[in-house]
Amino acid sequence: MALKTKFSDEELIHILSHYELGEFIHSEPCAGGTVQTNIVLYTTKGRYVFRYYENRKEGSVLFEVSLLSYLKDQQYPCPAPICKKDGGYIGVHQLKSFVLFEFMDGQHISNPTMNQRKQLIQKAAELHNLTQHYVPVNREDRLNYSMDLCRDLAHQASHRINTTEATEKFSWLEKELLQLQLPQSLPSGICHADFHFSNVLYLNDEFHALLDFDDANHTYLLYDLVGLIESSAWRHDHDNILDFAKARQVLSEYSKYRALHSLEEMHLFDVYKLSILMDCVWYFDRGHVQDFYEKRKIDFINAIGREQFNHQLFGSLSSH
Repeated sequence: MALKTKFSDEELIHILSHYELGEFIHSEPCAGGTVQTNIVLYTTKGRYVFRYYENRKEGSVLFEVSLLSYLKDQQYPCPAPICKKDGGYIGVHQLKSFVLFEFMDGQHISNPTMNQRKQLIQKAAELHNLTQHYVPVNREDRLNYSMDLCRDLAHQASHRINTTEATEKFSWLEKELLQLQLPQSLPSGICHADFHFSNVLYLNDEFHALLDFDDANHTYLLYDLVGLIESSAWRHDHDNILDFAKARQVLSEYSKYRALHSLEEMHLFDVYKLSILMDCVWYFDRGHVQDFYEKRKIDFINAIGREQFNHQLFGSLSSH
């Protein structure tokens, strides 16, 4: 990994002076992570992860620290933030926030087995169970995925690119958003929003830790479930087709640990489309307005329609 910000040994020694973690020995970059700078610190008392937030305001970091502290208290497998001598968790270096976390053993698996995939689905469901009634700190400092956020970010992207095509793409996205049905009573909580296996550690073939809550936010719990379905069931090699048999397998496994509300079954169709439209925002300048990746996916789902989509996913699960 290429560090966005490099730290000298002297700087790291100074940072460690704010903790009771022993004397600095050496450091090395973390294997994963692409947005924030992550460094493993070796001291006379052990290993720790120094996370330097390149693009997060303090409120957003507080959201993450408070969430991880809560999850760790609930015995959820994630890294705990480490308290400084002054009782706080967040430090500042060169006007940017940093936090030290416990080091979690394990390996990143690039080609997970079916059993390892099932364990991730289970831990996603457990995360949702733990946070459905959790009141997040500094919620407003995160990008909490919603129709309004999607519209606002797309409008900003369109304005930034400032071309006729960007304006037309925004009009298409806005039209699709207006078709979504997302009632306020749809269950919400914390979604990790990035279940890539580079963010998961396994130890002796067992799920050991979920890392990198950089994208975590308060949104529809279905959002993470859609992400799990997407990674297992969307067929990129067959002109963008959803494999409903594999999607049902994900749903069945997830439902063992958190049963879906009937309202969620009715509106998974809408959250799935919202997730695609959010991807459109992140890659707004990709492709042409007449034919681009997210449009092809939306067209595929629209062609199936809500009723058939729900039947394909839940028809065989209704008796469980």
